Amino acid sequence: MARIVVIGAGLGAMAAAARLAVAGHRVTVYEQGATYGGAVGRFARDGFAFDTGPGLLHLPAVYRDLFVKTGKEPLEECVGLTQVDPAARHVFADGTRVDLPNASRAGTVAALDAALGAGAGERWGDFLTRAREAWDRTRRPLLEEPQPADPAPLAREPYPAPKAGLLRRPTRTLAQVGARELRDPRLAALLDAYAWAYGFDPADAPASAAVLPYMEQTFGSWYVAGGLRALADAVYERCRKRRVEFVFDTPVVDVLEKDGRAVGVCLDGGGEAAADHVVSGAPVPALYRDQVVEWERGEDWPRHQVLGTGRVTVCLALRGAREADAVHRTVVHAEGGRPTVTVLRPDDPALRPDADHESVTVTATVRTTPGQEWEAFADRMVEAAGQAVPGLRDRLLWRHVRTPEDVRRDTGAAEVPGPALAGADGRLLPAANRSPLPGLYFAGGWSHPGGGLAHAGMSGALVAGLIVEGADFRGSQ
Repeated sequence: MARIVVIGAGLGAMAAAARLAVAGHRVTVYEQGATYGGAVGRFARDGFAFDTGPGLLHLPAVYRDLFVKTGKEPLEECVGLTQVDPAARHVFADGTRVDLPNASRAGTVAALDAALGAGAGERWGDFLTRAREAWDRTRRPLLEEPQPADPAPLAREPYPAPKAGLLRRPTRTLAQVGARELRDPRLAALLDAYAWAYGFDPADAPASAAVLPYMEQTFGSWYVAGGLRALADAVYERCRKRRVEFVFDTPVVDVLEKDGRAVGVCLDGGGEAAADHVVSGAPVPALYRDQVVEWERGEDWPRHQVLGTGRVTVCLALRGAREADAVHRTVVHAEGGRPTVTVLRPDDPALRPDADHESVTVTATVRTTPGQEWEAFADRMVEAAGQAVPGLRDRLLWRHVRTPEDVRRDTGAAEVPGPALAGADGRLLPAANRSPLPGLYFAGGWSHPGGGLAHAGMSGALVAGLIVEGADFRGSQ
């Protein structure tokens, strides 16, 4: 039985902790804040409640696997899961609206043809075929296996360009995919929205970002009853049942090293906790910035994803009931000076004081530039959200704005990490799970395979596999 210290209580770190505890190790989690969940937070006031992180779950199989491997109760006995249908309503700049069904390629093609004109659905379907090829080429190394010691092969673009005559035109960015292959500004905006949702600028994102809409439209979108915070509650309780110890309000300020190996952590206030292995779920940029990791580094150290984007979240408390034909998620695409926003309207009694009120969450991805006037930006977000919520201005009781700086305060980094993407010369590959210092591992959204709830859960599984199975671990099966 090994002593394992976990830094941070985010979803990826807790996923690793639960798996390691089931394997017979003694696991202690040190969290700088007063609660668990990391970016999966909640804001509550006056009977209203809002998710301040992700609002929907994709690839729920990741958490089903976690619960199967760590206890008798499956995920669905611990949280309520329902598919969101339609998966999303899109409102384009020209006023066109289209509802895309959940996990139905044929339904998506038909909906796009009906809303955007004959041929639009076929072009989107052909694009998804190429996206699937990129997915098949990268699924194992990017999601199910530890990052290879030499990630150079992942720096090459896996997305296949369509044939143009006898030649293939190289397609290097997602914006090029939209312009060359979709040939409709609304389809291009639809594609762009999937990238921006994870913080990727389509002009810079590799063509391999095509896997993002492929994953969502293939595996579906799910809502957790009570909000995504309920998933964090369930994972935390699973850890507790496996006898994982949590110590809150206790920042880790250093990783202890002896004879070239991590041997524990130094706690704020001067205390130490010895360990045979250290798992850091803390955001990697914060770990570097605070100089927790101080040993000799090679030229490629540190390496982590740098997107330069964050998210603004506006929580809206509304009077009046949700209309009968409201949809759970609406994406209102940019128009003029207004940003693209995602409007979430879950029909969930747990998030509102009574049936005569509604909780609405509006999010937008932004460049994290200093000195941004967030209240003015929130005004434009609410204006855009009015296209998804009838009578929004008249129904508004109050709003709460959460900025990238609030995210930095709570999690250590203003950026929101994106999932690992191949191509782009490797610059969108996150930190490897195994650090250059033996005995120290990274789990969570800032490490392989990257950000997002599903990817964070995979990261925890990979780290547990590396510790339990050692050099023989080749990834999930």
